[in-house]
Amino acid sequence: MANVNKVMLLGNLTRDPEVRYTPKGTAVCDMGMAINRVRTGDTGERIEETTYVDVTLWGRQAELAQQYLAKGRQVFIEGRLQFEQWEDKQSGQKRSRLRVVSENMQFVGGNGGGGAKGPVSARPESDPQKSPPPQQQPVQGGAAAAPDAFDNDEDDIPF
Repeated sequence: MANVNKVMLLGNLTRDPEVRYTPKGTAVCDMGMAINRVRTGDTGERIEETTYVDVTLWGRQAELAQQYLAKGRQVFIEGRLQFEQWEDKQSGQKRSRLRVVSENMQFVGGNGGGGAKGPVSARPESDPQKSPPPQQQPVQGGAAAAPDAFDNDEDDIPF
């Protein structure tokens, strides 16, 4: 039987990314995300729910997150769930949590102070030197649009 462990999250950082390094020098970043969901209740009232998720990034993704992300920034994460269990040293109780281990990260929206427009992708397995140049997308009427032709608003979703 096949198994799938895939998570896609689009939300805002709840704190600045925290980077540390393994003894072998690999960067590891822990960050928190808040994902909002708005729904309508039984009586028609608007209900907003927030889910908080811990995310771990490794290698180049961790370094990019530290360099470009900060509390409040919007980010898109694709990854997998990882279950952790440990015993609390102070109370002796067993503790557990689910976290997301990122496999792909995209910065969404502006950085508040200008900079690059649009999403920036960070895939650990991709090599920019080996990837083909991006193709221009046809627009209405079949003509290719210049990359600057699109107005990139922070509320636009890049996918």
